[in-house]
Amino acid sequence: MFSYSKDGITIASILDNRKENKKGTYPIKIRVTYKRLRKYYSTGKDLKIEEWDSLPTVKSRKLKETRESIENSFSLVKLNVETLAEKGGFSFDSLNLRLSRATGDTVNSAFRAKIENLRHDERIGTMHINENVINTIEKFAGKNLTFENISIDWLKQYEKYLLIDKNHTTVGIHMREIRTIMNQAKKAGIIKETQYPFGKDKYEIQTGEGNKKALTLSQIGQVVNFTDGTETTDRYRDLWFFIYLCNGINVADVIKLKFKNIKDGEIYFIRQKTERTTKTRKEIRATITVEMENIIKKWGNKPHPESYIFPYITGKEDAEKRKSMTKSLTKRINMRMKIIGKHLGIGDITTYTARHSFATVLKRSGANIASISESLGHNDLKTTESYLASFEKEERTKNAGLLTNF
Repeated sequence: MFSYSKDGITIASILDNRKENKKGTYPIKIRVTYKRLRKYYSTGKDLKIEEWDSLPTVKSRKLKETRESIENSFSLVKLNVETLAEKGGFSFDSLNLRLSRATGDTVNSAFRAKIENLRHDERIGTMHINENVINTIEKFAGKNLTFENISIDWLKQYEKYLLIDKNHTTVGIHMREIRTIMNQAKKAGIIKETQYPFGKDKYEIQTGEGNKKALTLSQIGQVVNFTDGTETTDRYRDLWFFIYLCNGINVADVIKLKFKNIKDGEIYFIRQKTERTTKTRKEIRATITVEMENIIKKWGNKPHPESYIFPYITGKEDAEKRKSMTKSLTKRINMRMKIIGKHLGIGDITTYTARHSFATVLKRSGANIASISESLGHNDLKTTESYLASFEKEERTKNAGLLTNF
């Protein structure tokens, strides 16, 4: 009924007939389309199909009031879209923030809206991170935090609060999510540049070292040949080895592998972590080694193009259930690898250790950085160089010790 288009952004009032309400009506929404993505905004109104069809010309007082209400909702969305488009900074996150602001909402609501979008997009890991962030914010500052309240001093006090029971890496994760919300608020015109608290000479997010560890080839050999005679240890040890051999693949991607992903002696996959955050879908290829074939034969499903290689999901799970199953499997692998590491005197070994080891073994063997970067699925060499930097420092420290090993 109402429609508008500007700079590749289309707005339209629509009857959302995907799901009927109990009273036989359908919700009326404002649909915004941008770069083939669609977002729907509620008008709070619902009608039957025949009422919607007659709405443009109907003279019924009740329906005329409904039409005016829809037009008001449409105009509100249109106004904010125009404002963002004129600034050249349109994004759905910015639009969501402006619309939240128009209805008197807070930082808390902005996070809740973001969480719902992440749930809808099935980005469950990032969704959980944002849930943790807003939970700690509300424990620290309550449920009505305004954008203006987030100042340099507020961030410093919040950091002290988090450090009571969290490490610097976790604090950094929290602060980056808040920065994302504040960036969107600035882009949407909700806060002024002078109110923005992040950056040089303002609040700077500290980066934690993390618990990175890479094994040597000799140590990997010890791990692979270790057994305590139990099937459980052998299974999770082999899964860890598969991760190492398959370009340091994440567990979330392992459980989604199907036999059709294997072609011409290679296995193809898209990293779930970057699938929605990069402009182009980057396909990673890993050569199927004899060891990988043996692991698949021993612990995998019966080969069929549409079958999952490993028996952990069926494909009927929703995103949250799949995320839960991934976390559970990762935990089981890490628990068993911790036992192996302790027995061998290597220390804690995790699935991350497999990924780190894949990269550093290749680097120390003289492999090209560009090739390592492609195998890891990184988008640029700087990411890979930064990723390897801490391991190379570890190697330099060890070499320095050799100089005085009289």
